[in-house]
Amino acid sequence: MTSIKELTNFDMAEQLRTDEDIAAYLSMVLEDGDTDELIHALGHIAKARGMTQIAKDSGLGRESLYKALRSGSRPQFDTIVKVLKSLNFDLKAVIHSQK
Repeated sequence: MTSIKELTNFDMAEQLRTDEDIAAYLSMVLEDGDTDELIHALGHIAKARGMTQIAKDSGLGRESLYKALRSGSRPQFDTIVKVLKSLNFDLKAVIHSQK
């Protein structure tokens, strides 16, 4: 039997190895429509890709990036767009299917 002390901590960033992994993760989060979860997910993705590189590519300071993506933060929409673009992703509008 495995004890709790023997379990390793789960790190979502370690699961995000490819662009396809990231796209699937972002799609699931966006589908749920939870803003806090989107910000949390972007933090995982930025960690997987390297915060320093994402900060550089987005034009944001590294400290500002950490603050924008921490739990409970409310970053401006343009910050989200900059982070997504630095990750080489865009938001896309999709028509909801009729129920």
